[in-house]
Amino acid sequence: MEKICVAVRVRPAVSQDTPNGTYWKVEDNRISLHKSLGTPISGVSYTFDHVFDQDCSNGRVYELLTKDIIRAAVEGFNGTAFAYGQTSSGKTFTMNGSENDPGIIHRAVKDIFCEIQMTTDREFLIRVSYMEIYNEEINDLFSVENQKLQIHESLERGVFVAGLREEIVSSAEQVLKLIQLGEVNRHFGETNMNVRSSRSHTIFRMVIESKGKDTSPSDCSSLDDVIRVSVLNLVDLAGSERIAKTGAGGVRLKEGKHINKSLMVLGNVINKLSDCAKQRGHIPYRDSKLTRILQPALGGNAKTSIICTVAPEEVHVEESKGTLQFASRAKRITNCVQVNEIITDAALLKRQKLEIEELRMKLQGSHAEVLEQEIFKLRNDMLKYELEREKLAMELEEERKSHKEREQCIREQQLRIENLSSHAPFLDCDGNSNQGQEFLNQGLKEECNDSHSRKTEYSPLPDTICNVADEDTWLRMNKGYIADLDSLHITPARKVESFPSSEGTPGWSIENYRQEVQSLQKQLEHTIEERDELEKEFPAQFLFWKLPLGIVVDAFE
Repeated sequence: MEKICVAVRVRPAVSQDTPNGTYWKVEDNRISLHKSLGTPISGVSYTFDHVFDQDCSNGRVYELLTKDIIRAAVEGFNGTAFAYGQTSSGKTFTMNGSENDPGIIHRAVKDIFCEIQMTTDREFLIRVSYMEIYNEEINDLFSVENQKLQIHESLERGVFVAGLREEIVSSAEQVLKLIQLGEVNRHFGETNMNVRSSRSHTIFRMVIESKGKDTSPSDCSSLDDVIRVSVLNLVDLAGSERIAKTGAGGVRLKEGKHINKSLMVLGNVINKLSDCAKQRGHIPYRDSKLTRILQPALGGNAKTSIICTVAPEEVHVEESKGTLQFASRAKRITNCVQVNEIITDAALLKRQKLEIEELRMKLQGSHAEVLEQEIFKLRNDMLKYELEREKLAMELEEERKSHKEREQCIREQQLRIENLSSHAPFLDCDGNSNQGQEFLNQGLKEECNDSHSRKTEYSPLPDTICNVADEDTWLRMNKGYIADLDSLHITPARKVESFPSSEGTPGWSIENYRQEVQSLQKQLEHTIEERDELEKEFPAQFLFWKLPLGIVVDAFE
């Protein structure tokens, strides 16, 4: 168990206060509020691990507050260091510093690689990432297109930000260049209290993996199967602010609201953690993305140090009191710190390094523009195939509808033909099919009426064609030969009503019979043509009455 290390830093005064005002006095590790005559104000005195006055440099702050955490991170402990305070109190200067006086982040990066070089019995793999929380949205400062990232949690990785770009680094110079790149993408703004005010919380994260080296190459059993994985978070928080002092409006006002809200949640979490374990209850880590990401550092498995910055001016006394109260509560938090070790096979780290190097060589040997063009081409091809598929699907659906309509038409025609065939008996040779012949003639009339929408009257056919005339006589009649009807063979046992004799009908002559036969022949030929057209269109449905119609056609031919 280890308590959080808390320090307070008072920045240099910007303006001189009135003689009758108050001021903050630093004595060893104590800071207290005094009147202008040097009289301390009762109840406004705080003691911390370290208190730095106005003349303290970033180097001294780093040596006393953060250097031990950096060494522990190389050994496998999680570490976190962040600055807290009102806006314009010196948080960003403490974390980032200047060219003449580098801040905690720059000094920590250089010390990590120095510690790695001095650790000869282990090999290291370091990954870095840089993110900001702007208006409660997580953005990747290494990759501008990675915005509005989501927070996830797993047993293997713990709490992490999905989609955050991580860079594998091998030197401090490489890391500092990446930090400089990320600072360009960070959100800053101007307020009445600060010309370059941080408008977002930034978290610079280093993941340090290490594994024992093989001291005896001939003996594989000497390989160390334990891999240490530690996470170092260096956080620069945006400052709390009052709208009346900053004069914020529009976008700046919206930014200030989100900043104050996240810092309020951070204060609530600190309050809960500072209480006794039995009185803590629910800790609202999930109320803010800042506290969710820093959850392992706040009351978890991490060495944590907090530096609270204070503005010495009398006008900021109330904000400074709030900052010191926050620091006092944070000092009571206890973390459970332990080395993070992963047991795995001996070749894991080396295989990962080899794969990383191979991928790096492939990327260096390839042209990014060519790869982008290939990706663009593949996307276009995929879109083209998708459009073709949709077009084919539409054509298939139209074809199905058309096929259903054709099937429906065929079924309706088949039902009509079956209805006709169920009432039409076949012709026989005994003279008993006069009713069927009349029904056949009626069916032919109906088919002709459906096809041409006109009505034609038909004369009745003879009862039995084979009892009227032979084939030669009918052929001569078709060629225009006038035959003597008395020479035709008439069956005396049955009276033919379709061709009445001249004796039974006054004024009836051979010329009338010939005209009647020619009329019947024309009507029959026209019906046959209609039948052939229908048969070509619906061949299967006309098979059942083809034989009777064929007998008629053969008789007339």
